[in-house]
Amino acid sequence: MTNMRLNLKLIAVLAALMGPMLSTPAHAERLKDLASFGGVRHNQLSGYGIVVGLDGTGDQTTQTPFTVQSITAMLQQKGVSLPPGTQLQLKNVAAVMVTASLPAFAQPGQTLDITVSSMGNAKSLRGGTLIMTPLQGADGQVYAMAQGNVLVGGAGASAGGGSTQVNQLSVGRISGGATVERAVASNLGADNQVKLELNSTDFATASRVVEAINDKFGPGIATALDGRVVRVRVPSSSDQRVAFLGTLENMDVRPADAAAKVILNARTGSIVMNRAVTLDTCAISHGNLSVSIGADTQVSQPPAGSRGATAVTQNPSVSVKKDAGKVIMLNGGASLAEVVKAMNAIGATPQDLLAILQALKAAGALRAELEII
Repeated sequence: MTNMRLNLKLIAVLAALMGPMLSTPAHAERLKDLASFGGVRHNQLSGYGIVVGLDGTGDQTTQTPFTVQSITAMLQQKGVSLPPGTQLQLKNVAAVMVTASLPAFAQPGQTLDITVSSMGNAKSLRGGTLIMTPLQGADGQVYAMAQGNVLVGGAGASAGGGSTQVNQLSVGRISGGATVERAVASNLGADNQVKLELNSTDFATASRVVEAINDKFGPGIATALDGRVVRVRVPSSSDQRVAFLGTLENMDVRPADAAAKVILNARTGSIVMNRAVTLDTCAISHGNLSVSIGADTQVSQPPAGSRGATAVTQNPSVSVKKDAGKVIMLNGGASLAEVVKAMNAIGATPQDLLAILQALKAAGALRAELEII
């Protein structure tokens, strides 16, 4: 009897401890997955450079004059003067475009991974070395310098007029190939506030974010400006601000249900629907009409020695085939699974679904937003 009472007490204690965990929403997501801080972003960098040291797989200078101009300018900067009228025949050089992404809060001295892409008709960048290349931002300022050995993941070979290739040989990467030379100014925390920008506009989600932050840190800490931006008051001290933002990012917030939406790709026939898509009571009819057009070509050859000419005639043939149509009845409130099952039952192809879904939307039976891409 005593053991039973102890067990009951233990169960009660465990239930009290697990109560808060069981009450946590099942579909809660971290705030860092739902939103980002305003002003904290990557910046794209690009630059024009030269890759040297190629094994005869560089640009054909007769078709890419900018490669020769670049080499001539580089040699002049190095103090090498070419005689007037010199025609350079370069096979181991290629003009390239260098791109990189500068992360937020990057400081001088940090390294970045870069991508090197051929601009001319170089056959391969394998084994090449990128010469020092300045990388500029959208404002024209130089933020990084790139240089290093290009790593190409592809492979290729040719002999006797035949060739084979695996992956892309005209694009390569250099791990840590760029060094940051200039930091991007950031005003994060200015006026003791930051702005949380939701990944998608949703007033219900913005309201829940404000409610969760105020419940944790106190009333008035967060204020929703609209359906996408939430303003949050932060500590004035940089140490406290960083700790506060770290805690803020890891908060769990249950986002609002996504709006019913159907995405149609008219080029590929792809259709994607989320689980919120439903139908009102409706009937769908579908029939297939196939038209086949062919031609039977016949050649009439005259006997040997005769003066007749060879004649070619075509006997065209046209046939029309119509499959039996089907009518499917869908009750109101049909779920996504029922919609897909009904479409498969009538034998609708992705291209047919494009027309069927548009007709359902026009009839007011489809409870979803149609987006054609």
